[in-house]
Amino acid sequence: MSCLVKICGLKYAATVDIAIDAGADAVGFVFAESVRQVTARHAAFIAANVPEHILRVAVMLHPTAEEWEEVNTIFCPDVLQTDAEDFEYLDVPDEVTRWPVIREGSEPGEENLPNVLVYEGRTSGKGETVDWGTARSLARRAQLILAGGLSHKNVAEAIREVGPYGVDVSSGVETASGEKDADLIREFIETVRATPNPGGK
Repeated sequence: MSCLVKICGLKYAATVDIAIDAGADAVGFVFAESVRQVTARHAAFIAANVPEHILRVAVMLHPTAEEWEEVNTIFCPDVLQTDAEDFEYLDVPDEVTRWPVIREGSEPGEENLPNVLVYEGRTSGKGETVDWGTARSLARRAQLILAGGLSHKNVAEAIREVGPYGVDVSSGVETASGEKDADLIREFIETVRATPNPGGK
C-alpha cells in the first residue's frame, strides 16, 4: 500500500492546488514562527477549495490555548500537528485528529507511544534527516509519519527502510526557503506512489 503524503508549509492557493492535483493526501499550514508561517485567516482563504477527502493540517509548536483557539475557530483544521506534550494542555475537539510530534532523541516508552505520530528532527523545517533505524522501530508499533530531510531523491529509500504510514515534506520540495516548486512537489509524490511500502496506510 502507498504512504499517506503530506505537503507542508503551504502559503499560496496556487501551490495548494498543485499539491492536491499531484495527489497529496494532506496539506499542512504552519502557524508557528517560520518562513512558512501563515495566519489563520490566510490559511482558511487558501484552503477554501480543498476537497473533503484531503486533510487540512494545522502545524503548531507549543501554542498558547488562545493561539490554538484562534486557529481552530477560524481555520477549522481536520488535524492538529504539534509536539506531543502540547496536547496535555490544549482543548482539542474530538472531531480534530491529533498528530503528536515525537522528536528524535525524545522517543517515549512503549506505554506512552501514541497510535499515530509524526517523527522528525529536533527542529522543524530545517531539513534534518532522522535516524531511519529508530523510525523503523517506532513504525512497527505505531502509525508513523516520517518527516525531516525528505525529498524525491531519498524518499523511496526512506519508505523501503522505515515502512512508514506516511511521509511529510516541506523544505525538500522548495527551490528557496519557504518557496515551493511545482515540479518538485509532483516528482516527490510520483516517487512515493511508485515505491512499494512494507507499511503503508
